[in-house]
This record gives sequence, C-alpha cells and structure tokens, in this order.
Amino acid sequence: MIASALSQSAGSGASPVDAILDAVRSHLGMEIAFAARYVEGRREFTHIRTDLPLPHRPGFSEPNEETYCWHILNGRLPELIQDAADFPLAQTLPVTPALPVGCHMDVPLRLKDGSVYGSFCCLSRTPDRSLNGRDLAALRAFADLAVVQIERELDEERDRTAVTARVAAAVEAGQPAIALQPVFRLSDGVPVGAEALARFPDALQRPPCDWFNEATAHGVGKSLELAAVRSALATLPYVPAPLHLGVNVSPAVATSPELIALLSAAPAGRVLLEVTEHSEVEDYGALRRALAPLRGHLRVAVDDVGAGYAGLRHILDLKPDVLKLDIGLTRNIDRDPARRALAAAMVRFARDIGAVIVAEGIERDGERRVLAELGVGQGQGWLFSRALPPVAASQRLLGPVWTPPAPSVRGRSPASARSAA
Repeated sequence: MIASALSQSAGSGASPVDAILDAVRSHLGMEIAFAARYVEGRREFTHIRTDLPLPHRPGFSEPNEETYCWHILNGRLPELIQDAADFPLAQTLPVTPALPVGCHMDVPLRLKDGSVYGSFCCLSRTPDRSLNGRDLAALRAFADLAVVQIERELDEERDRTAVTARVAAAVEAGQPAIALQPVFRLSDGVPVGAEALARFPDALQRPPCDWFNEATAHGVGKSLELAAVRSALATLPYVPAPLHLGVNVSPAVATSPELIALLSAAPAGRVLLEVTEHSEVEDYGALRRALAPLRGHLRVAVDDVGAGYAGLRHILDLKPDVLKLDIGLTRNIDRDPARRALAAAMVRFARDIGAVIVAEGIERDGERRVLAELGVGQGQGWLFSRALPPVAASQRLLGPVWTPPAPSVRGRSPASARSAA
C-alpha cells in the first residue's frame, strides 16, 4: 500500500509525506490526515491530506493550547480517542464543535536526535469505537516513515539556507572574479577575442562549475549567474576593440529581463553570448523571443557543442552565429579518426548555416594543425594561453600573434609534461 501511494505521489507532484498521509487515511479509514510541527508556541501544518473542503492548508497555524496534538503530547489526552465526547477537555477545544471531531489518533514525530518535531495525526468527523491498539501501532509505523522523509526535507532546507547565504555573501563581496582566456585564429595566430571565466576563492578545493550547479539546485543559480555576467562585462575595457568578449549563460538565465538589460547596455558588436548546452531548454520559442531583440547588438554562440544536454536541437532552434566545439571533441583529434570525422561534419554544417567554429581546449600543436586543416576557424586552450587576469589578458591580446611552440623535450607534449608534473 505504501509503495503504491509513493509511486502515485511521484506522478501527481505530491511529496512523499503526502503519500504516507494518503496511505494512513486509506488504511485506517479516516477522513483527514496531517503532519504538523511546533513553532514558537504554535502548531503549524506542514502537510495535510483530505477530501473534505477544509480551509486549512500547509502553513496554517494555531496556538498549541487549542490543539489536540499539544495536549496529547503533554499527557492530558490519550493518543487514541474513539469518541471525542468521552473527554471533557476535548469538548473545550475550538476544533471539536467546528469540524466536528468524532474520533482522533495522534503520535509525536520524533527526530533522530530525540527531539519532538511535531505531530502525526488522523481523524474523522464521526466516532469509531472499533479503533484499537493495533491501529495506533500502525499509525506509529506510518509516523516513523514520515519522520525519515521529514528529516530529509529538513536536511535539504538546511542545505538550501546555507547555499543561499553563501551565494549572497559571494555576490555581496563582488564575486566571482573573472579571468579572460584569449581566443585566436588558427590559421595565423591572430587574437580575435577572449572568453570570460568565473573564478572563486576556493578554486583549489572545487571548480567554479560546482558553485553554479549547487546554486541552481537550490534556487539561487540565477542571481549567481547574473553576478558573473556583471563581473564579466566589467572586464570589457581590457579586451581591445574590436575583439569580442565571450559571456556564458544558461538557457534559463538567457530569457531573464535582467540579463537582457545588462547586455543591451554593453557596446554593440563586442559581446558573444555563449549559451551552454549542459542544461535543458524548456521552451525554445521563449528563448528565441528573448534573444531576438539582441541579435543585431551581439552574437550568439552555442557552447560545448557535442557534450551537452540537447545536442543539435540547440543549434537548429537557436541558429547561432558561433559553434564552440567541446574539449571532448578537440582533445587528441590528431590521433582519433572518429573525432576528425565529427569535427569535419560540424565544419560543413557551420559553413552551410553561416556560423563560425571555435575549438575549445587545444593543448597540442598537433590538435591545432588538424583542426585548422579541417576548416575550424578559431580556437582557445593552453597551447595558446591559460585564462589570465584581465590586465595580463589585455597585454596578451595586444601582443604579437601566436606562433607554434618549439618541439618539446624528448618529444613530450606540454600536456603530457603537465600530467607528469
């Protein structure tokens, strides 16, 4: 029964605790089942399940002293009440005549640390003298299942609170910082732009993507992304005109009015908006409509092509100006016929739709040579330059064109030397 209810709740949007309450209502033949918590002298509903047209919803609260649950917890009423008329104290509680209350069963919800979180209750408007100790034991078993889910929800809430505070503190402190990785023409080494990459103070412990993934998972991804965009656009003076600045956004943030306002204020023709493939697009029409007013003001790129969520769907629906090949396609392309074939197909496709190809993550000159031979126009990676602080990146972009490196010692590539270090 419980497994079936949990399965049904997954499809209906109900929480696991809701499913447990539905199961206990069905098992005991009760009209109402709810879970509640005690907060500052009041009992507050967290979950309630009933087919009756009650005004009570999660969040509704009332003074502890006016509830059966509180008096049961303190031993003034029994956990099993077959008929509320048998107990004078029950008759003084406002809910008894208002509902009215006939039979009532309630057990405390105790967390794993032994503290009382709240109560787990079911009741009906008519008395039921068939209720017995076995039914009460069943209610306790259901309550134990609910506690497991409640503990999980509390843990998630604590995580959400901690992440929200951490993100707010980071944004308040002006984070993330921005490093700029130059982008070069593969044919002659001339710089064409730079990509803005977010950097956080704990970069040695975890990569920046963990910050964004965690923030998104807890509902504050948008504020962190917008902070990163503001910081990125602030580095535009360090990118010599007419070179472009690549700014990364997720599809969800790409439709936000705040982002559109930020990008509209940037100099025309200087920004390349890189829309990541790593998250699902729920409404391509909305994304196209959001970006449409900016298409003459900036260029749009699909980032990490070949590694993302939607594959070619991003490209077909967004009609980007630039396709950025993911590092997974460019790495060792000079040694892998399959990668070469796929890159060649992407070059032909880009040519047909009038888009530019940029290869990410180039580390060896062999990779650069093959990509250039295939017709990939631009590239970035450690072969050319690491991501640099804005001032250093500006100097690199103004400096001489890139030239192929001298042969490495004993035939070892820069990448293999780094791996061995």
